[in-house]
Amino acid sequence: MTIKSKLCGFSNLESLQYAINHPYSPALIGFIVNWRKSKRFVETDKLKNLLDVDKKKSQYTAVLVKPDSRDLEKIKDLPFDYYQIYDCNPDEIKSIKTKYNKKIISAITIKHKEDVNKYKDFTSVSDIILWDSAGYEKSLSWDHNLLSDVPNDINKMVAGNIQFDDDIDKFKNIVNYIDISKGIESSGAKDISKIDIFLNKVKKVNNEN
Repeated sequence: MTIKSKLCGFSNLESLQYAINHPYSPALIGFIVNWRKSKRFVETDKLKNLLDVDKKKSQYTAVLVKPDSRDLEKIKDLPFDYYQIYDCNPDEIKSIKTKYNKKIISAITIKHKEDVNKYKDFTSVSDIILWDSAGYEKSLSWDHNLLSDVPNDINKMVAGNIQFDDDIDKFKNIVNYIDISKGIESSGAKDISKIDIFLNKVKKVNNEN
């Protein structure tokens, strides 16, 4: 399958513009909207300025951890294509999807092997299912090969301890999207050289398919 990239956690205009204008620009670009514990969290006023950048071929994603009505009302008029939602049940996600008319990435955090199968509860309300580490911004390791047993008719995204120079080829028959954040950073900031290497690696793998 063709692999698409999602680069997440942007808070800097320079790195955002670099990613958007890259010849192999990411399919999705994520922003941390309400998770204040993350060093990648972006206040609403700064977020508006970042989102003024023409996203061109990419699509913008709001990363939300158990959002309340106040969180959602703050961003309802911003040009997000997707809401990536953690810690909400299917009924809560359905309500958000219906009210705000956004595509949904439902995030499932993996602590145990059995957690992979939680996706079955979310398929009817999700455009993409994301399997992520239980560490959120800490990007902990887990066995990505557990997704091999998930049917390929599910639109699958993987995250959690993925590095800019990883062997992307290992994902090509497992998932549709690779989500990376910390892995394209140096000293806590987005590193355009790592972004370039990662995006070129994804392109190379797709060319070899």
